[in-house]
Amino acid sequence: MNDRDKAAFKRFAQDEIEELKAEIPRLEELVKPVAPDNAIGRISRMDNIVNQSVAEAQLSKARVRLVRLTEALKRVDEDEDFGLCEDCGDPIPMARLKAMPETVLCVHCAE
Repeated sequence: MNDRDKAAFKRFAQDEIEELKAEIPRLEELVKPVAPDNAIGRISRMDNIVNQSVAEAQLSKARVRLVRLTEALKRVDEDEDFGLCEDCGDPIPMARLKAMPETVLCVHCAE
C-alpha cells in the first residue's frame, strides 16, 4: 500500500471513529431501562423493550467497530506491510479494509 492509500485509509478510519464516538453515547441512552412505575402502557412498554434490544445490538457492533478501527489505525503507521495480504502478499482492496479494518488477508486467501 502506498503512502497516498495509507493516508486515505487513515482519513476514513478517523472519520469513522469520530462518528462512532458520537453515536455510542446516543445508543447508551437508548438502552437505559424505563422505570416500571412510569405509566407508558403495556404495548408501549413492549415496543420499548424491542427497541432497547435493537439499540443494544447496535451499541455492541459500534463498540467492536471502534476497537477494530482504532487498532487498524495504529497498524497503518507501525506495520510496513499494512494493506498487503499476509499469505500471498497481494494488496488488499481498500473496500475490504474499510469494511473489515482488522483483516490481514485478501478475499482469495480468506476463502
